Amino acid sequence: MSALAQVGIPGVDLVDQIWWFTSRAAGIIAWILLSLSVIAGMTMSTRDSRLLPTGWPIDLHRFLSMLSLTFLTIHMLALIPDNFVEFGLRELFVPMASTWQPGSVAWGIVAFWLVVAVEATSLLRSRIPNRVWRAIHMLSFVVWATSTVHLFMAGTDVGHPAFRVTQFVVIATVLALFVRRVRVARARGATKQAARSAAESGADEADTAPVSNSPVSFDDVLSSQR
Repeated sequence: MSALAQVGIPGVDLVDQIWWFTSRAAGIIAWILLSLSVIAGMTMSTRDSRLLPTGWPIDLHRFLSMLSLTFLTIHMLALIPDNFVEFGLRELFVPMASTWQPGSVAWGIVAFWLVVAVEATSLLRSRIPNRVWRAIHMLSFVVWATSTVHLFMAGTDVGHPAFRVTQFVVIATVLALFVRRVRVARARGATKQAARSAAESGADEADTAPVSNSPVSFDDVLSSQR
């Protein structure tokens, strides 16, 4: 009973709440895995993952993404047989349909559909334009942000000291890498713009260079071939 009292459900049989505890645990794991997936993706975009063996960064990113989706599914489906809150398919997949904290639950549902969109386009990457894939894949940070909001609004374990430390480390890491990614993207853009300007300037100089009308001698041709 003491363990149940700590989570705010005194006098309730643990067996009766097994699905509620399963959902909560799976949700925490899903958020941590999603955060690690986002971190792995941003280290690839900033080329900070070059220290790893070839192929490891992309494989790790994909593995973490699929694993986070697996635990997210467990987090949601475990709520159906639970008797602590009433959740059906409509409450799980339609924002604001839940009568239990509808606003906070809606953030989680939006994150779920965004995860589905990102994973589906990743699996179909070879069949869709790269520009479309890249635009949808950029939603990964939005997925992480919405899931984090859902965690703090609906999560019943966010106040645990150990989890608070985890939250601080994960959020600080993601935000730091996001800032670095923006800076790297700006630097690359500036480099490409400078190279484009230099190329255009060189082309203009070539077009305006004076053309010599003097005849070319046979000795000149021989000299150029030496």
